[in-house]
Amino acid sequence: MTTTRLPRKATALLAGLVLAALAGCASADKSPAEALGSKGPAEPVKAVPAVPPGLAGMPPVLDPADVYAADRPNKLSPVVKDFPSRVYVPNTNSNTVSVIDPATYKVIDTIPVGVQPQHVVPSWDMKTLWVNNNRGHTLTPINPATGEAGDPVEVHDPYNLYFTPNGRYAIVMASMDRELVFRDPHTMNRVKTVPVTCFGVNHADFSLDGRYFIVSCEFSGELLKVDTEKMEVIGQQKLPFEGAMPQDVKVSPDGKTFYVADMMAHGMWVLSGDKFDVPKLLPTGKGCHGLYVSRDSREMYVSNRGEGSISVFDFKKNALTKKWELPDGGSPDMGGVSADGKVLWLSGRYNSEVYAIDTTTGAELAKIPVGSGPHGLAVYPQPGRYSLGHTGIFR
Repeated sequence: MTTTRLPRKATALLAGLVLAALAGCASADKSPAEALGSKGPAEPVKAVPAVPPGLAGMPPVLDPADVYAADRPNKLSPVVKDFPSRVYVPNTNSNTVSVIDPATYKVIDTIPVGVQPQHVVPSWDMKTLWVNNNRGHTLTPINPATGEAGDPVEVHDPYNLYFTPNGRYAIVMASMDRELVFRDPHTMNRVKTVPVTCFGVNHADFSLDGRYFIVSCEFSGELLKVDTEKMEVIGQQKLPFEGAMPQDVKVSPDGKTFYVADMMAHGMWVLSGDKFDVPKLLPTGKGCHGLYVSRDSREMYVSNRGEGSISVFDFKKNALTKKWELPDGGSPDMGGVSADGKVLWLSGRYNSEVYAIDTTTGAELAKIPVGSGPHGLAVYPQPGRYSLGHTGIFR
């Protein structure tokens, strides 16, 4: 009987097929690795939430469950880590910026700026602080490394200032002009003007993916939804409250919910940004005004300017859990949280003062006299990779 030998390559192929068959025939409760006598199955791979495709050029989302993941205590970017810690307070009626040393709670400098400074805004690259001189129609740059002011830049009606998440444009909230003006973020040259039909555009925040932002219109009680890339208004609605005056806007850590402070409805409007549905009102206190997220992304501090209090909102519980009363009342307005997360700084709009509040106990640590009409103060530097504007929205 003649024995037929298989070619060497065919023999190797057959051996491979036999091994594959053995692996495939492993029992249902054993992995192929176990069937072949190895150490057993590997650890199961944990599912990672999908990261939505972001606005072109935007830094990658660090955590799709938390847009504030880069804002942890003292997590300072190399760009800002050597800047001195300061609190910059624009005094709307005095046309100055008071500079506070947070270590001593003392004003250490007063910088003359333009007419009616409203907010001090960190630039997208975090290298410059822009003072919004609303009625002076200029922006005054301040170097946060030295505290020195530069030459003012002509910009019409700069009530507030934001930056697209990719850093491509600055967005001027031209409140009285009824415009959103997209500008070069460095030269501030006008790129595109978007007229709006609402009155008093003032505050905004961006979606998780940066593809749209929600804008509050103070004087007509409306909200806008704007496509970031197209630079177009894609939604508009009237708030369901007679005399509504929406103010600050913040997105939830998971990026699904937007909160809008309303100083006449005395609470926060809550709505889905994606659906842009009819919002529901959550009462907080008289004159609800500013919204600031804690460094651990668990809570949001809500300033109630009309009653001198701060409400604390728990994101996970979806409820207000605390209310802190300022000992002597006051008018807590806009501000920010210290780099270590331990102090909430707020301007006292009608009391010519600034409040430093302990974020653990709610105790007033200091009350500091400043100029007249203190408004959108900036605590700087703060953690984060880039700034979206206002008094410091970092991601």
